[in-house]
Amino acid sequence: MQHKGFDKMPCPIARSLEHVGEWWSILILRDTFKGLSRFDQFQKSLGIAPNMLTRRLNTLVDSGLLERRLYSEKPPRYEYVPTPRGQDFRPVLWTLVAWGNKHFPPEGQTTVVVDAETGEQADPVLVDRRSGRVLRGPEFKVATVPTAGTKIQRPIRAQTPTRERATATNSSPPNGRRPKHTKVRTSS
Repeated sequence: MQHKGFDKMPCPIARSLEHVGEWWSILILRDTFKGLSRFDQFQKSLGIAPNMLTRRLNTLVDSGLLERRLYSEKPPRYEYVPTPRGQDFRPVLWTLVAWGNKHFPPEGQTTVVVDAETGEQADPVLVDRRSGRVLRGPEFKVATVPTAGTKIQRPIRAQTPTRERATATNSSPPNGRRPKHTKVRTSS
């Protein structure tokens, strides 16, 4: 079955899934944040087939989420480290940790986000950087806005009824200037 590409869709969720929507990709990124960086480490941690791991790593590198660095020349061996774009995915993973623990709690131990200095358990939430308010509905919602290079559409003004429009065009406007769309006849 041919994979449908999401990279041209207007939805940022769909475009993001084009790069990290396959579960192996998300688990590989998770492992990089746990300090794993080498092919054999990922394979051992995930129990993934080598050909699948190679494809997923290539996709993450091509998407700019991981950087491939040579650590051994003979034989050539690479490590994979998160790029700044990949680092920006960490809060997404933390949010998944909190959501998974809340809605699908395991028996026994679980993984949690903790303060690196104190070891105290954190409670990840999304916060608006400008206001400091927690992002939750209905106080916040998703909206569509123009992107760079997209012409902003001006709202269409209500049309004046035809009779009033005819009268308005026959008289001069208060500032003495005619609107651009009005044709002016001149006699020679």
